[in-house]
Amino acid sequence: MADVNILIAFYSRSGVTEALAAAIAEGAKTAGGEVRLRRAREVVSAEIMAHAPGWAEAAQAMNARHEAPTSADAEWADAIIFGTPTRFGAMSSELKAYIDGLGGLWAQGKLNGKAGAAFCSTSTVHGGNESTLLSMYNPMAHLGLIIVPTGYADSSLYAAGTPYGASAVSYNKATPPTENDLAVARFQGRRVAAVAKALKAAGVK
Repeated sequence: MADVNILIAFYSRSGVTEALAAAIAEGAKTAGGEVRLRRAREVVSAEIMAHAPGWAEAAQAMNARHEAPTSADAEWADAIIFGTPTRFGAMSSELKAYIDGLGGLWAQGKLNGKAGAAFCSTSTVHGGNESTLLSMYNPMAHLGLIIVPTGYADSSLYAAGTPYGASAVSYNKATPPTENDLAVARFQGRRVAAVAKALKAAGVK
């Protein structure tokens, strides 16, 4: 039996954010976590998706690999890690729609005391990775999650990532995360799992 349950709820269009999610899951598992990887679904029409070549095909492939996140997943989890590509300096509407759907659990106080964290990807170096991560802290605070930043608690943070969460830059070419990016993501998974385990043991609400 795992020490802690960890939900990684993310949205990814081209697979860059998905790759970070997989690395975070890897790190969390090494720290004793049972992980559910869940991809938020599109909220726009097929006609809109058709304007971006490869979007529909990538979505279909990722949806085949990952179930959609549910409220039950969030209730099951001891920690929730949200991931998204940036959209005008903030999280994607797809991930936000999932978070907005957690209002029922929020109203019952069922998310209080769980660990929370964030990760993201951007198309350009100064494309809003830090503002996106910080924008994700706001709903986590409202939900009652205890926010766990990466800080500079591991040497990997001096080569990549941010003190707010793992990140990657795709350079408008869906360039995969670098090994340095993935090292930060794995550390983030380990860190969140360790904090969630401590919170669970202490009975924090």
